Amino acid sequence: MKTNRNTLRIVTITLFILICYAMHVQAFDLDMTVEDDIRKNYNSSKLVKDTNIEELEPLPDLPQHLKNSNATSQTKNTPITSQHKPIAVYKNVKMHKGTSFNVVSTCKISDWQKKGTFVKFKTTSLINKRGYTLPSGTVFMGEIIESHQPQVSCNGGLVVIRIRSMVYKGHTIPINAYVTRADDKIIFLNNIKGERTYLKTMWKKGNWGRSLFGRMMTLTVNLGGDGSTFILSPFPLLYGTLCFGANTLISPVTAFFQKGKHVSIESGSPFRIKLREDSYIE
Repeated sequence: MKTNRNTLRIVTITLFILICYAMHVQAFDLDMTVEDDIRKNYNSSKLVKDTNIEELEPLPDLPQHLKNSNATSQTKNTPITSQHKPIAVYKNVKMHKGTSFNVVSTCKISDWQKKGTFVKFKTTSLINKRGYTLPSGTVFMGEIIESHQPQVSCNGGLVVIRIRSMVYKGHTIPINAYVTRADDKIIFLNNIKGERTYLKTMWKKGNWGRSLFGRMMTLTVNLGGDGSTFILSPFPLLYGTLCFGANTLISPVTAFFQKGKHVSIESGSPFRIKLREDSYIE
């Protein structure tokens, strides 16, 4: 009984080995058959390595509608910012109140000019200030806001100028400035005034009395030198003294009704202007 079992086991193992061998042989035959078909249908000489890209045959062209869609997608993907120039950003620079500029006039300024007349000034050299530089030839525009000719009491003419704007790098910048020096003379309260001649006029009006007194003094001396006319010598001196005193007293009154001098400043004269309030430039 035990012998029959061992025999059956051996037979079973032998059959299993024979079946596995038969399947391996069949699979080998199948692989060989596939390789024979590959050799018949493909030319192995045309196969290239992946690294040799230059020997690859060119791919066929895409259809026209695919080309158009590809070009459209590339156009849409182009960054828009590359088609525009960057926008310049300007920073405002403050011109502080009280800053002064030396300029020259480009036109004649006089009290004959009416209120509302525009006048022009310009710089003659480079002006460096904190945070900005004014080139030579920078223009300042002003306006005559008050004007009158010489008046009685020996009062001179008057011109008041207000600086309204400045031309900087092609831009007109509003400013508020006034004149502190005109024709190398200090200006107070922005009033460019003609010379007041009261004292000069008063002295001039007294010339007649002084001249008469001198002549009478000479006559008195001459009369006193001659014995026959000695008694008359005090009268010319007295007359000259009275006229001189009266003329001296009247000259201040008569001078009061005279007029002063005109304001007349030639083109190219030096001026100095000063900012009345803060201004800003780019």
